[in-house]
Amino acid sequence: MTEAVSINEQNAVELTVAPSVMPELEDLVDLDTYPIHDLESPKRKALVDQCRKELDAVGCCRIPDIIKPESIERMRLEVERQRDEIYWSEDSHNPYMTKEDTSLPEDHPARFFEKRSSGFVNSDILEQYSDLRAIYDNDVILQFVSDCLGIAPIYRWADPLGSNPYSIMDEGDYFPWHFDGNEFTVSILVQEPEKGGEFQYYPDLRTPENENLEEVARVLNGDYSKVHSLALRPGDMQIFKGRFSMHRVTPVEGKTSRYIALPTYMREPDSVNRPERAKQFYGRALPIHYEREANRPDDLID
Repeated sequence: MTEAVSINEQNAVELTVAPSVMPELEDLVDLDTYPIHDLESPKRKALVDQCRKELDAVGCCRIPDIIKPESIERMRLEVERQRDEIYWSEDSHNPYMTKEDTSLPEDHPARFFEKRSSGFVNSDILEQYSDLRAIYDNDVILQFVSDCLGIAPIYRWADPLGSNPYSIMDEGDYFPWHFDGNEFTVSILVQEPEKGGEFQYYPDLRTPENENLEEVARVLNGDYSKVHSLALRPGDMQIFKGRFSMHRVTPVEGKTSRYIALPTYMREPDSVNRPERAKQFYGRALPIHYEREANRPDDLID
């Protein structure tokens, strides 16, 4: 007679056993609701148009429940299996992730430092058949993101540590105001905290030609009148222009951690993080970060 297996025992087995096959697009995306694979679909065209309008208006769009619950659960379990390999860091940084320059005036935004605490499951340690790896490597998803942004071509990020990591925030963790080093980011919420962990942003706060330092300083000093908040739910995809929109994640409250997947795409096929930023986020810099440090898309502070 076969012994009955309890739900807890089943969950324990699922937690320890990684998938043995690479998921296909239909295993990842709700193609009935979002037929992103069908370039002629009116539903796809309407979705792309809506995303592009939102990105043009506020630099951000949200596509609810696009990733299937089963895929989200597999990603959540992957993070749990990788818990011992998370790179945790506590650091103080300014919005530009640069070292303090004491030659600048004391009220300069580059001298405004806040404490950050968070962790990453770096891209180079994702499991072989990871759903996040499958999402990132899928050409249909890359084309969809490109169409929503209205930018072509876009490329998978060449950074071996940060191209498609999971960001982890436990109770009390906070990710302060900052600009991204890459022009745009795709985020997929995997696990929602009990409270906090809210994404807040000021759209198009700066341009490649204008740092808009006075307005940056106003936000850092507590003027949130032009700040937007976005409530993400597990399965939601967010496309965000983070190079020019300052943003943060508010402190996580409660025992349930915040897990978010960050598949990242670029205009430039060979760009990577600066060594300093790689060390801040991922715990180390590789030779490629030093070799390509000069390959910057603009002349902004960071």
